[in-house]
Amino acid sequence: MEELLDLATTSVRVLLKHDDNKARKLTYNLGHARVLTFGGAYSNHIRAVAAAGRRHGFETIGVIRGEERLPLNPSLAYAAACGMTLAYLDRAAYRRKHTPEVLARLREQWGDVFVLPEGGSNAAAVRGCAELPGEIDGDYDVVCCPVGTGGTLAGIAAGLPPGKRAIGFAVLKGAGFLVEEVARLQREAYGRVWDNWSVDLDYHFGGYARSTPTLDGFIAKYQVEGVYVAKMLYGLVDRVRQGAFPDGTRIVAVVTGQPSIPVAE
Repeated sequence: MEELLDLATTSVRVLLKHDDNKARKLTYNLGHARVLTFGGAYSNHIRAVAAAGRRHGFETIGVIRGEERLPLNPSLAYAAACGMTLAYLDRAAYRRKHTPEVLARLREQWGDVFVLPEGGSNAAAVRGCAELPGEIDGDYDVVCCPVGTGGTLAGIAAGLPPGKRAIGFAVLKGAGFLVEEVARLQREAYGRVWDNWSVDLDYHFGGYARSTPTLDGFIAKYQVEGVYVAKMLYGLVDRVRQGAFPDGTRIVAVVTGQPSIPVAE
């Protein structure tokens, strides 16, 4: 792991752990002949599912938010090149994608499919992400991660040793619902909810895939992915400077994903 040098003048240490959380979420979701999942036009999750389908030989269907736009952007072109069938839902229907009515319509259209939620966050994904803490070398006190749908945070918190805690930095505006969502995911995966985690709602910078000149400057300085990772790291640095962590605290910040294609929406 590497250290975030911007905090070298403090006694709080922030170490960066690079991790492909999309692959972790899929680990225990494999084994189905046909997988249907959801995402935006630049979704890393869509790309990850398409790649897994090509690698493991199962059919993939990506239901994309909004109208079809041609030519395909690099993310969707990659998914299509992996063999994923792309379908589209208008934004009103997409907001109701979890309802029985919309799911029944999709199953009528696509037949027998395993439905994987947007972002890949379900009980199986939580179990995959719970393996991450066991792979952290050295001592630490806190693990931080970005939060979009809640599965990564739910799993990390469930996998922490006693005495450690997890903090998720929400990338969505108005994301208070994530507190219950993380709890729900833990209950579905393990039948219980841990009390060793929290969600920071203050560093969304205007909402999903939104930015500000301040965040843009941070992204340029550290050359980090902007939709998820930069918001977490900026928030973490700001909290450290505010004295939110006791002297000597060791924090592991999970740098998620493999963003080789632009991910801004």
